[in-house]
Amino acid sequence: MSMLQANGVTVCVDRRALISAIDFEIAAGELVCIIGPNGAGKSTLLRALCGEASLAAGQVSFKGEPISGYSPQRRARQLAVLPQHNPLSFAFTGFELVALARNPHGTGIVRDREICQQAMAALDVTHLAERLYPTLSGGEQQRLQLARVMAQIWSGEEEGDRLLLLDEPATSLDIAHQYEMMKAVRAFARSGVAVVMTVHDLALASGYSDRILALKDGHSMAYGDAHSVLTAENMQALYGYGVTVVPHPVTGKPLVLADE
Repeated sequence: MSMLQANGVTVCVDRRALISAIDFEIAAGELVCIIGPNGAGKSTLLRALCGEASLAAGQVSFKGEPISGYSPQRRARQLAVLPQHNPLSFAFTGFELVALARNPHGTGIVRDREICQQAMAALDVTHLAERLYPTLSGGEQQRLQLARVMAQIWSGEEEGDRLLLLDEPATSLDIAHQYEMMKAVRAFARSGVAVVMTVHDLALASGYSDRILALKDGHSMAYGDAHSVLTAENMQALYGYGVTVVPHPVTGKPLVLADE
């Protein structure tokens, strides 16, 4: 059964459609990656899915209810969002930053501390618990921010199904931490969370997603598994650049290589 459904979702600014008639759905335990060129509408779609963007048409439903009808408190207990930019200059420690995510819950200090520690361990940032956030590198800050939003919806014991929306979480991460991050996010999805994330690295989308949504000029160009979406024809149409698609030598997943 689908947890999140988008039906005909359209968002306009100054009468210009940023995304138009987007349809897709995701169930608990799934990871969907959204790909597309700059300005395709990826971030706008995430904002629409979490109820932050006003819809000109269509509807987003979470567990069968319009997400626009959720109270802020109820939404915060079941839905977490990591935007592209997370400006923060206050000198929180790493642990204090992650602990902020538990404010919407009434699970108690002991349980909240356990959840924060588990989320930080999953993102390999436990060693940053006492470090001051402004002194950290961009990659370290990004991993702490991801641990924060995961801690926000870590346990579904009280609120049932959960949704995690991530906007380019691989930004600022080196290659090793990109893959470790994707493993952690996929494992989090498998715990019963629906995860939707935007990515630019097609290898990450191919290797870790259950399905891929390709956006171009605010429209859905393709939606399905990696083999059906990441074709040479689709990538040429999506990015306007010639590519060759070959199977990964270990996993068999499609690898997109730029033609010289």
